[in-house]
Amino acid sequence: MLSSEKKITPSLSRKFKLLITNPRFWIFLVFLFGFVGLWLDFLPFSQNPCSISRELFTASEFWKQPDGLGYRPCLNFSKTSREILKDKTRYLMVVVSGGMNQQRNQIVDAVVIARILEAALVVPIFQVNPIWADESEFSDIFNLDRFKNVLGDDVRIVSSLPSTHVMTRPVEEKRTPLHASPQWIRSHYTRKLRRDGVLLLRGLDSRLSKDLPSDLQKLRCKVAFHALRFNPSILELGNKLTERMRSKGPFLALHLRMEKDVWVRTGCLPGLSHEYDEMINNERKRRPDLLTSRSNITYHERKLAGLCPLNALEVTRLIKALGAPKGTRIYWAGGTPFGGKETLQPLTKEFPHFYNKEDLALPGELETFSKKASLMAAIDYIVCENSDVFMPSHGGNMGHAIQGHRAYAGHKKTITPNKRQMLPHFLNSSLSESEFNKIILDLHKDSLGQPELRKRGRDVTKYPVPECMCNSTTIHSSM
Repeated sequence: MLSSEKKITPSLSRKFKLLITNPRFWIFLVFLFGFVGLWLDFLPFSQNPCSISRELFTASEFWKQPDGLGYRPCLNFSKTSREILKDKTRYLMVVVSGGMNQQRNQIVDAVVIARILEAALVVPIFQVNPIWADESEFSDIFNLDRFKNVLGDDVRIVSSLPSTHVMTRPVEEKRTPLHASPQWIRSHYTRKLRRDGVLLLRGLDSRLSKDLPSDLQKLRCKVAFHALRFNPSILELGNKLTERMRSKGPFLALHLRMEKDVWVRTGCLPGLSHEYDEMINNERKRRPDLLTSRSNITYHERKLAGLCPLNALEVTRLIKALGAPKGTRIYWAGGTPFGGKETLQPLTKEFPHFYNKEDLALPGELETFSKKASLMAAIDYIVCENSDVFMPSHGGNMGHAIQGHRAYAGHKKTITPNKRQMLPHFLNSSLSESEFNKIILDLHKDSLGQPELRKRGRDVTKYPVPECMCNSTTIHSSM
């Protein structure tokens, strides 16, 4: 074996010398390196040796959940509050209005008001919404049996007035002020309720104070997070769509507020074209009653103040800057965007795995729900609540409700766009992509769903810490 190696070695040496002196060899090497360099240029984010590993790191960071600091649901009512009221002579009737999430908020407060007045609550009546013409009733959206059972120790819930009160003309009150205290509620309604037996309240949106005694705040959480579950048929389909999204890994849910009525009501413009902006301006002039925000400031002032919904391009730039990889699976909730689905092209171009409930549902699955906006909103709610990451393009009742639900479930990652501070950087064309991304990441480092103590004037169902959640620190400090 050794002798054969010695014979081969000189032959190999001569061949190598001939190879390196051959001009064709060097021409081949030049073309080889050129081809490799050209190929590397087509690799995304591969301009330097660390780029691919950096992309993988950013992707893992995007799906990373915030530190919940050990907070968990903690509804420890005082002993006196647990005594259910047996009085069967007083009944509270409420009419709730608006979209599904607005109605949900009013139902929560209706239960609390019934508790304050020591009255039984008749299952809330749903006012038909003039925009969506949805005639859904309570039991079409929510699980009525669960609602009654979960609140059985707090407020007596009845489906209708008893025969002793059915002929009673209810005293209707429309003058409940904003943010009324329990003392105000008792002083203005208790006497009428005792005298007439039935009290009817309308327009409860934001009528009850956000700052209530601890037991009443806990009751709010109990209603929102435990008693109000969706109708089983809605829950079943919502869970199916969630599983279809998750079947190939984690997913991001976006609640996009780009419908025509949203642009009209907020006093903002979609920015699609001059023609589309004029259509919104004309509609607003025709229906000034629809403008719900401050009417004394211009569109540009609203935009810079962070009062406008993000459009598709802004949403795309934001989630890219926050590290969403191109392969991110996205579920988008919301109505048809003004301008049609073409409006969403900035998102679909950058993130091709882009779906809504119509894309995911099998033939016939949405047929029962498709003509009722509240039921369709409930399906969106379920998928968004259960997503790995959630982000609304604007505030509003649904975004706030889902944020609170995700916090109560263990502070799942919820991105709250810092619109006021980030928009000037969106307009700064001199920033490189890396500089822009760094700024956006820094602006949102504390807006990713971390536990946040409720401040005075804020809704406990959006910020359930500390009234409705506790950790080992708060438990020991209260002992």
